[in-house]
Amino acid sequence: MNEQKTVFQINDYGHIHLKLSEMLEASGLSRNALARNAHTRFEVIDRWCENHVEKLDLDILARICYVLECRVDDLIEYVEK
Repeated sequence: MNEQKTVFQINDYGHIHLKLSEMLEASGLSRNALARNAHTRFEVIDRWCENHVEKLDLDILARICYVLECRVDDLIEYVEK
């Protein structure tokens, strides 16, 4: 029988890498400017840049994409084990 792979059957299932820091560097926009233009706090943008986000706020994600004129997959990457 073909078993489905689940998180409980494997030890390392990979991780999500947020590429906001790289996107900001390429655009020349500062974290402060992005926070201001996306109408969010600097601390929120800082956590995204440092890849310390536990739960994604889809509204903030949409605002970041709007300001940077990018797609979601430009900002978020799944890195396999």
